[in-house]
Order: sequence, then C-alpha cells, then structure tokens
Amino acid sequence: MSGFGQWADGFEAERVRRAARADPDWTRAARLDPAVWASVQRFQTGEDGDGANLTAKADEAGDPAYARAVRLFIAEEQNHARLLARLLTAGGMPVLTGHWTDTAFVRVRRLMGLRLELLVLMVAEVVALRYYRALRDGSGDTLASEVAARILADEERHVPFHCARLHDSVAELPRAVRRPLLALWRGLLAGACLIVIADHGRALRALGVRRSRFLADVLVSSRPMVAAILRHRPDVWPDPTPTRTADRRAG
Repeated sequence: MSGFGQWADGFEAERVRRAARADPDWTRAARLDPAVWASVQRFQTGEDGDGANLTAKADEAGDPAYARAVRLFIAEEQNHARLLARLLTAGGMPVLTGHWTDTAFVRVRRLMGLRLELLVLMVAEVVALRYYRALRDGSGDTLASEVAARILADEERHVPFHCARLHDSVAELPRAVRRPLLALWRGLLAGACLIVIADHGRALRALGVRRSRFLADVLVSSRPMVAAILRHRPDVWPDPTPTRTADRRAG
C-alpha cells in the first residue's frame, strides 16, 4: 500500500539493536549547571507520553505499515523519556510531573487531524535536534553527552520519517495551498523556538550557545525539510543538523 514498510522495518531493526546495547553507565555521577538540569527536566516531560492520540490517527489513515512504524517511533520517544529520567536520577535531580509548555503543545496537537498533528510534532522534533546537539557538545559531562548523543541519533531518523508522511499528506492538498501552509509552519517553528529560548535561555548560555544562534540554526535546518516535503526525493532526505560547529560564545 505504501513505502512505509521499509520505515517500519528500519524502526524494528533499531529496536532490536537498542535491546542488545547496554545502557549508559548510570553509576557515573552526572554534574551539570543548575540551569541545564532545570532544562533537562522540562525536556524530559516533553518526551514522556503514551502516544495514544497519534496512534489512533495513524490507524485511521488506513496504512498498516505506517501505523506500525508510528508505534515503533513512539516507543523510541518513550525510551528518550526513560534515558533522561535516568540521567536526572544520576544527578540527584527529581523528574517533573509536567510543565505548562508540554501541556499546551499536547492540547494543540490533539485538536487536529493527522496532517496538522504531524506538522506540530515536527516543530518539537526540529527544535529538539538543535537542543540535544547543544547538550551533547556543550554539557562538559560524559554521561549527559552520551545520553544526548543517543537521543540525537534517533531524532535524526525521526525527521525524514515525518517528512515522508507529510509529503504524501501535503500532496493531497491543492498545489496553491502547499507552499503557504509550509510557510506558516516555519512561522510556527520560529514562534515555538522563541518560547524555548525564553524558557531555556540560561541553559543554552551554559551550554555555550547564543540565543540568536539557536534560533538561526533551527530555521536554517528547516529549509531542506520543507523542500523534502514538497518534492518527494527519498534519496536526498534532509540532514537535520546544520553543518556549523556549535557557537561557544555566550550571549
């Protein structure tokens, strides 16, 4: 019915590989700047969730291969929440029960059909790419860097997966609507990024990333994603991480 059987097989292969791979060494004490700890706590709440709403919409789409891939994607997101929770425990930090930004984000997603839910979900995924890259490269802590690297590797696969489904979905719209819709999406991405900068600005500074650089990198990384959604080119799915090295100047 679709090409999503390959995506499901890829997620399944990753599940098997992850099950065979040892967890990070949680006995190592993690030490991070207090602002970074607070930031990680909030990101952990965003990764946690059962994905029931997205699963139901994937089932309604009528493609069993895609629905299977979505379930495996959700399992990876839940594993991210587990890794971050274990990292917090290793640093003697509590896990939050929730945060207003995640609550608002989930409520908006649930009001929409699959296409718009994926566009909103992509906002979180693109911001997360830059955030986990900053945590990996700028934390100065071996355990935190390893956890961030593992999550980042997954997110770099998630983005092209969502691009592939969004290409099929956006192609169903009139041609005149497609580019304006994705222009609005980039505007939503910019607005969400500004909220993240306001909420996590001190943590970004501690990780060596200027607020302006974080915003610029997120927006630059979104351009090839838009192109991939508009033009089905599975051989050139976007590299979601900008090629620049991280900017170490605080600002």
